[in-house]
Amino acid sequence: MLPTILDLVTLRSAYANGLSPLELIEEIITRRSSSNDPAIFITMTPEEELRAAARELVARAPEPNSLPLWGIPFAVKDNIDVAGLPTTAACPAFAYHPQADATTVARLRAAGAIVIGKTNLDQFATGLNGTRSPHGAPRSVFDRNYVSGGSSSGSAVAVAAGLASFSLGTDTAGSGRVPAAFNNLVGVKPTPGLVPNVGVVPACRSVDVVTVFATTVGDGVAIRRIMEGYDARDPFSRQAVPASLPSTRPRIGVLDGAEREFYGNRDVEALYDAAIERARSLGAVIVPFDYAPFRQAAELLYNGPWVAERLAAVKEFLATNGGDFDPTVRAIIEGAKAYDAVDAFEGRYKLEALRQKTRAEWAKVDFLMLPTSPTSYSVGEMQADPIVKNSHFGRYTNFANLLDCAAIAIPAGFDADGHLPAGVMLVGPAFTDDALAPFADALHRAAEAGMGKDRNIALPEASRVLPPADDFVPIVVVGAHLTDMPLNHELTRTGGYRLRTGRTDGSYRLFALNGTIPPKPGLVRDPGFAGDGVEIEVWALPPAAFARFVQSIPAPLGVGKITLDDASCITGFLCEAHAVADGREITEFGGWRNYVRQSAQMA
Repeated sequence: MLPTILDLVTLRSAYANGLSPLELIEEIITRRSSSNDPAIFITMTPEEELRAAARELVARAPEPNSLPLWGIPFAVKDNIDVAGLPTTAACPAFAYHPQADATTVARLRAAGAIVIGKTNLDQFATGLNGTRSPHGAPRSVFDRNYVSGGSSSGSAVAVAAGLASFSLGTDTAGSGRVPAAFNNLVGVKPTPGLVPNVGVVPACRSVDVVTVFATTVGDGVAIRRIMEGYDARDPFSRQAVPASLPSTRPRIGVLDGAEREFYGNRDVEALYDAAIERARSLGAVIVPFDYAPFRQAAELLYNGPWVAERLAAVKEFLATNGGDFDPTVRAIIEGAKAYDAVDAFEGRYKLEALRQKTRAEWAKVDFLMLPTSPTSYSVGEMQADPIVKNSHFGRYTNFANLLDCAAIAIPAGFDADGHLPAGVMLVGPAFTDDALAPFADALHRAAEAGMGKDRNIALPEASRVLPPADDFVPIVVVGAHLTDMPLNHELTRTGGYRLRTGRTDGSYRLFALNGTIPPKPGLVRDPGFAGDGVEIEVWALPPAAFARFVQSIPAPLGVGKITLDDASCITGFLCEAHAVADGREITEFGGWRNYVRQSAQMA
C-alpha cells in the first residue's frame, strides 16, 4: 500500500519492487474521487486517458525507472497548456483547446511523467490567496476554513494531499511560494528566464515564472532541471550561467527592526526566529539587513505600472467579456487604465534606483532568508477584505522577480497549537538556483515538519541535496562536537556546517570515557551487538579543515567508517576498544546528549 505522500524516492522504490504505472494510476483515480476538496481541479484527465498514458509509457520504456520521471504523476496549473485538455485560467468564457503542450509540460512528459489534471487558480493568476475562482476555493490541507494560498492554489493542494508527486504553478508575485507555505511543501521558483514560458497564459509576461511544488527540495530541483533550458520562442528566455554561493559558513540576511512585519501573527514570527536558529546551527552566519529597498520594489508590482502588464495580457478579452471576470480580479486589472507610458518609464526608473540600493545589502550577505508569508487567513477573512489581506501575503515575495532572483520556499514547522504550517524562503541573486538548494534542503530537514499533509513522515535520505563533492568532507560526530556541546566550535570556526542528524546501525555501543576534559564518549563497534543505534550528527568540513581536524584528534579516539541506520558509511569518531574497558557503558541512553542531560538532572 502506498503512503499518502508520493515523493519521487517512494515511487521509484515502489516501481523497482514491482508496482506498475497502471496500478499507480488506479490509485490516483481512487484518491481523486475520494478527495474532500472539490475545488482542487478544473479539469481532470479522464480515467481512460490516464490508463492509456500508463500503457503507452510502458510500451515506450518497458524497464522501471528507465526515464527520469518514469510513471510519476503530476498536476498542471490551468494557465499552462496541456494538449488534449482545455486551458481556462479559471475563466470558463476564456477557455481554449491547445494543440500542443507548453514547453515545460512537453519536457516533463518526454521524461516519463503523466499529467493527471489541470488545477484551480486565482483567475488569470491574479492573487496570492486561492479564493478568486468560479470553481471554488481550494483549502489548506490542514484546515478547510483556511485559504490554500494562490494563485497556484489547486497545484499545491494536489501535492500536499497526495494526489500527485509534484505540480506546476506560476509565480509573478509569489504564487509558487505562498501556497507551499500554507500546505507544508517546497516551492521552487527559478530565476526569471531559466524555465521557458511558451504555452503559458501570461499575468505579467516580463516577470512570470513557471514553478514547481514538491515534497522535498531534491525532488523540486530535479524537476526544475528537466524543465529548464533556452527556448527561442519565449522572448524572455535566457541562456543561464549558474552562479555559485559559499557551501560553508554562508552569510544569510534576516529581517531586523521595523521591517519585521507579521501582522500580529506571533506564531509565524516565532517560527521564523526558530528557522534563523536552525540556520545558525547549520553553520550560517546570521546578518541583519535592511529590507526597505526590497519592500519598496515589491510595492511596485501591484501599486505601480506593472499592473498594466496584466491588462496587456487580457485586454481584448476584457473589452468583450468584462462580466466574466471575478470582481476583485477585474478591479485590479482595470486599475491599469490609470497608468500611461510616462508612468511605465518612471516606474522603471524607480525600480532601477531601488535595485542600486539593494546592491549595498547584497554586499553584506550571500542570500536572504525571509518568511514566505507573514501570516495566514481564513477564507471568510480573505473574502471580507480581499485586496488588503492578499497584499499581506506578498510582503516578502513580490520583489523576487522584479529584482531577478531565484528562490526556494521550504516548510518551517507548525504554530503553537500544531494547527497551521508556515514557511521560510531562501532568496538569492540570479541563477543561484542550484547553489541555494543544499542549504534549503538541510534547513527543511532540520525543521522536521514532514511533507505535505503527513507532518510526521521523515524526508527520504536519497533525496538529500549535497554541495559539490569537492567542496566538503562529511564526518560523523557523537559526543563533545555535537551541536551546542563544548567542542562544537572546532567544527563551525573552520567553516563546517551540520548536514543532518541520524543514528548508527544497531552494532555500536557508547561508553563514557574516564579522565577526559571536556568529558567525551567512546563509540565502539561490536558486530554481535543488536541495539537501537546511537545518536549522531553528520557535519561537513572543507577538505583542508578536515585534514587538520583529524590530525588533532587525541588518542584513544580516532576516525574510521561508521555505518548508519540507513546503510550509508561515513567517516567518523571511533574509539580504541581497550579505552572503554573501565568506562561506563551508556548505550542505553541512546546518545551522548541524552546522557549528559540526564546526568545533569540527577546531579
